[in-house]
Amino acid sequence: MNIVEVTQGDSPIILGQPHGGTYVPDDIFARLNENGQQLADTDWHIGRLYDGLLEGATVVASNIHRFVIDANRDPEGASLYPGQNTTTLVPLTDFDGQAIWRAGLEPTPEGVAERRALYHAPYHAALAAEIERVKARHGVAILYDCHSIRSDIPFLFPGQLPVFSIGTNMGATCDPAVETAVKEVAIAADGFEAVTNGRFKGGWTTRHYGRPVQNEHAIQMELAQRSYMEEAAPWTYRPDRAEMLRPHLRKLLKSLNDLALSGALSGDLSDAQPR
Repeated sequence: MNIVEVTQGDSPIILGQPHGGTYVPDDIFARLNENGQQLADTDWHIGRLYDGLLEGATVVASNIHRFVIDANRDPEGASLYPGQNTTTLVPLTDFDGQAIWRAGLEPTPEGVAERRALYHAPYHAALAAEIERVKARHGVAILYDCHSIRSDIPFLFPGQLPVFSIGTNMGATCDPAVETAVKEVAIAADGFEAVTNGRFKGGWTTRHYGRPVQNEHAIQMELAQRSYMEEAAPWTYRPDRAEMLRPHLRKLLKSLNDLALSGALSGDLSDAQPR
């Protein structure tokens, strides 16, 4: 099993997919309790949903389930949402706040460190390499981080999520034109709702790689899963729903691609700081 799958393209757009994987090594799976072994907190079918929407897009996808280690969390364990319920670098609970590990078999600090080296670091090494490659080709790279989540999770947020939740850490992770390009398509999508920097303001990936002054832009899209699948086991993909959503995703990715190729993004590389 490859930890990360990379599909290289010639577009300035990179699709990050940190949570679509369902692989759990046998020894770790055995430590999960019955609830954890359901792997409910997966960005189900995210690769299928985005497949073929933008010709030439690079895709960086983790095959490792987020219960092994969350590739979209700060590797040092800092919370992105202080004071709010969330899950950790190696989650101890699911999105409903329920334990996922057998009693006494919860991850140890040493175990977390090992998983970080084995599974978190390779994903981000691959992602960083693709950003560097794409930027070398085009002078700009846009990381579009693909996510999805159940629509109703009281432990994490009140009410029902809109279909489109756009995150840019309050505009810090990308040129305003990047955020606008995505927002315009999402807001105009008939039958869907959209919010920007609401409950989801962009995960660690978006915040870490979004350096607009260096023409490295990042934006997160958290989709409510009701828009393309059933939100209960066996988590069935619904082509009828997906085919209503995919044209909007195609349009916004094309808008980002056209924007990047237009030369309109204006990061001042002269003041850029090294990584």
